[in-house]
Amino acid sequence: MDWTDLIDTAFEASGNSSRANRAEAVRDVEATVIDGEKPVASTAGRHPDHFRKGVLVLTTHRLLFLKDGKPPVPVPLAAVTDVTVTRTKLNGEVLLVVALTGSHRFEDVAKADFFAEQLRAAARTARNTPKALPTAPAADATGEQLIGQLERLAALRGSGALTEDEFTRAKQRLIG
Repeated sequence: MDWTDLIDTAFEASGNSSRANRAEAVRDVEATVIDGEKPVASTAGRHPDHFRKGVLVLTTHRLLFLKDGKPPVPVPLAAVTDVTVTRTKLNGEVLLVVALTGSHRFEDVAKADFFAEQLRAAARTARNTPKALPTAPAADATGEQLIGQLERLAALRGSGALTEDEFTRAKQRLIG
């Protein structure tokens, strides 16, 4: 699978048939590819701040959200601590991605359970790979680094971005 196939799949799921938008999305992703990064999966979803669906692209290093020619919003997989799917009548399948960099919510996600499982697996791999993104904690992370990561999680909980349960699960995953 290459980047074009990945983007085409997601655009089909979103119902967006614009060739120009697809080509622009491929250019945006290819312009930000990290050395060794490969495409894994894609789907369509909507960020709560947008009316129309965008494209969620999962790579070996990041989760990217592409929308209407805007720069991709990256979430480093090595920083992902929790991925959950819920269903609501108003927003359909909701994908919540909790990372040390923040909490990200995507609504009306196509095939959310399948995509979430792929995201969890890719995040596990990224965390366990020694040459993951620079933001990934090293295998021999110092106590100071762990404290910093726990403080970021606590700040997310304090701001309301994480529920108590999400915070507890993320903390347990971080500590091991």
